[in-house]
Amino acid sequence: MHRVVTVMGHDVAMFELAVPCEVFGIERPEIPSWRYEHVVCSGEQFGHARQGGLRLQTGAGLDAVEAADTVVIPAWSMSGNVAPPTASPPDVLDALRAAHDRGARMVSLCTGAFLLAQAGILDGRRATTHWRHTDDLAAWFPNVDVDPGVLYVSDGNVHTSAGTAAGIDLCLHLVRLDLGAEAANTVARRMVVPPHRDGGQAQFVRAPVPSCADDDPLGTVLTWMLDHLDEPLTVEDLARRAALSPRTFARRFVEVTGTTPLQWLLAQRALQARSLLETTDLSVEQIAHRCGFSSAAGLRAHFQRVIGASPAAYRRTFRGDLAS
Repeated sequence: MHRVVTVMGHDVAMFELAVPCEVFGIERPEIPSWRYEHVVCSGEQFGHARQGGLRLQTGAGLDAVEAADTVVIPAWSMSGNVAPPTASPPDVLDALRAAHDRGARMVSLCTGAFLLAQAGILDGRRATTHWRHTDDLAAWFPNVDVDPGVLYVSDGNVHTSAGTAAGIDLCLHLVRLDLGAEAANTVARRMVVPPHRDGGQAQFVRAPVPSCADDDPLGTVLTWMLDHLDEPLTVEDLARRAALSPRTFARRFVEVTGTTPLQWLLAQRALQARSLLETTDLSVEQIAHRCGFSSAAGLRAHFQRVIGASPAAYRRTFRGDLAS
């Protein structure tokens, strides 16, 4: 048997806790090679977790981690999201380090990555978490190579997922690694979810215009750019509108947005195309021209880079009641 132990923390997120229970904790006689057993445990301080009026109590303590082949950390409390998360109890961190040191597979779902980072398990590794918290993970744990655009990351024996439903993607991926694609597809069908989703979590991220001081001319230019994405825009024209030299404008633009005027413009055009794919039945060619791309091929290339999926695949997923 392959023993999967999920460690429940304080104020656990119910969905993320349920995912490993659903994937690994159900008998599946339709899969002859099925060999998982699943246990939920907690530290003594976290015998109870509450969310939405529910109180949970586990039947196992942290000693269950000692016999785990795979350790799963669901979403972990973020302590208000205003500072690095409160240090987790030393006994929890010690149990995770010991499991990792003896070769157990370590898995985090959503903000569970912060717990693995606190334990030092993500140092020098590529990892991800919910898109709302990727900047915090990178800032608070600079030794972690944070990838904000993917649904999950596998780096050796350490696996991390983005938020909420991405935990399903990662757990199905682990089944695929252990038992093969047919077993993972069978589990996905029983859960009524796709066995694999195209693209990454960039599909779900809204990108607001950076805030600028009232007297900063760049703020006005950024807003003006969004209203004229279908027009040819050059750094020289934009700098003139901001009453700055092109060199000063380009330098100031990078300071505020973190990228160059061209890359920001291409990203905003892709995001506008995303909205049109969701809300209209315009062809990809028509959307390309409305968003300032010279051709549908140009839109496809930049949309794939920015959003992580093709326009056609994105529309199939997100167009809602417009889908035929």
